[in-house]
Amino acid sequence: MFEQLGLIGCGLMGGSFALALKRAGLVRRVVGYSKSPLTLARARALGVIDVEAPSALLAVSGADLVLVAVPVAACADTFKAIRHLLAPQALLLDVGSTKADVVAAARQHLGAHLPQFVPAHPIAGKESAGIEHADAELYRGCQVILTPLPETDPEQTVRAQRLWGALGAQVRQMEPQAHDAAYAAVSHLPHLLAFAALNALLAQPKGPQWLGLAGPGFRDFSRIAASDPTIWGDILLANRTEVLAQLQHFRDALAALEGAMQQRDTAALQALIGHASRGRSQHAQQWPAGGQGGAGAAANAHAAPAATAPALGGASNPAGAPEPRLCLE
Repeated sequence: MFEQLGLIGCGLMGGSFALALKRAGLVRRVVGYSKSPLTLARARALGVIDVEAPSALLAVSGADLVLVAVPVAACADTFKAIRHLLAPQALLLDVGSTKADVVAAARQHLGAHLPQFVPAHPIAGKESAGIEHADAELYRGCQVILTPLPETDPEQTVRAQRLWGALGAQVRQMEPQAHDAAYAAVSHLPHLLAFAALNALLAQPKGPQWLGLAGPGFRDFSRIAASDPTIWGDILLANRTEVLAQLQHFRDALAALEGAMQQRDTAALQALIGHASRGRSQHAQQWPAGGQGGAGAAANAHAAPAATAPALGGASNPAGAPEPRLCLE
């Protein structure tokens, strides 16, 4: 049980974390801060937070648990703002989709509080952002990747494992650089391709008309193109080196398909399609089946076995669960 959560960022991810803690009976009080007074007031009205803080610094005052749920580009300023009132034993978490830049910001600004920080990336989300869409079940069944630093207190890492496990997540560990490389491949590049595909279609005179003819396949492929521009602009720039490397791999694969089509080489084209189809079928069974999470299973090759959480409960992955809904990780 935590006495107080200091929540910095009252959006979908932070709000869902607060609601999940409350439902599980793991926190007595939530003090929240948002740059938007309207968002902050809405969070209070919805019962996501109990107290509105006028600043990030005051949000962490007296907190034994702190969640930084802001865009990754804002983490440096946030760490700098909160370090003076961060309690010495408080557990500090984030929910950023990139980790190397967040870790660098933490090392630069947290000072003596760095051992309290356990970077985290929940592979969860919805098509719609904002506090109105906060959901206590958001993290149930999803993966949460922890990227503790060499400086991180091992006891804080264990606390983070148990906490996320108590919310129903499957907890794994990776190094920050390995995390960013993996998620450039299985998350950031797919989003980039979805954005490009929609822009390419909309740039054509008949594009809007053709969109009206689209079926389930296009709907499923293009769904992540509806992601928040501010969040995803930050993510793509923060992880640009790894994303650009993955983009080159994609260009190579696309060139192979294009070449087979230009040569009218049916056998080569079918072989390339078959290779992709078999690969998808082979690895899809590794992806979490519960909750709204589900993307990112390719990171398993870099990850440690799922951590157990004996004190606060474990992950939920019911047999025969349906394929997960969209994950905007």
